[in-house]
Amino acid sequence: MHSDNFNISTYFKRINYTGPAAADTATLHALMRHQLFSVPFENLDVQAGKVVSLAPDDIADKVLTQGRGGYCYEVNGLFAMALAALGIPYRFVAARPMFYPARRPKTHMALIADVDSRQWLCDLGFGSYGIRAPMALDTLDVDITQDFDTFRLSRSAEGEYLLEAKVEGEWARQYGFDLTPQEWIDFVPANYLNSTHPDAIFVQKLVVVQHRPEGRQILLGDVLKTITANGTETRKLAEEDIRHVLKDRFALTAA
Repeated sequence: MHSDNFNISTYFKRINYTGPAAADTATLHALMRHQLFSVPFENLDVQAGKVVSLAPDDIADKVLTQGRGGYCYEVNGLFAMALAALGIPYRFVAARPMFYPARRPKTHMALIADVDSRQWLCDLGFGSYGIRAPMALDTLDVDITQDFDTFRLSRSAEGEYLLEAKVEGEWARQYGFDLTPQEWIDFVPANYLNSTHPDAIFVQKLVVVQHRPEGRQILLGDVLKTITANGTETRKLAEEDIRHVLKDRFALTAA
């Protein structure tokens, strides 16, 4: 994953990172956390009737220069650029979202990073119940606490991994994936579906998520949720308030 527009120093500034830059586990964890807490998950372009560009130069420009966020291909694509700049091997994997009532295609994209002789699931673009730090693929069927969230990875007899999150005290399946490497171009059809299909959540309504160390804020349509360890606060917004919330809470301007 390469972009002529990507600069590692600019990336560090965008995600407010001032720590070491090494091809090791500590840096991998630190970069994912800093990017997650700095770059929002958002679908403003889709809501404006645009097909999201997967051109690496466009992604780097959008996030690093324009101060925007993006959905899974964009934010994970940007993270892949950072890993490549640091010499951390990785692969893209296609994942099947599993929280829908009916079976869905593999429209989600995540990364597997290889560092310090271990493989790590990295994902900065799964919205409200996405992981908040890399998860080791060799740690299975174990509850992993990340801040106030709990996740676990399991593996089927066929070799597919399943990511689950504890939601309101119950385990909820998030997505399944295997380790078959995907090329960047393999995500073009799924991106088009997510940008244009009337059944896609990104087409149906505004979705913005900003993770922070103390919790996360979620704007879904005209409903703003603030989630912390103390609980969830929900507020319905008037149409004229949405632009103000985008600017004040997410540092975004509607496309």
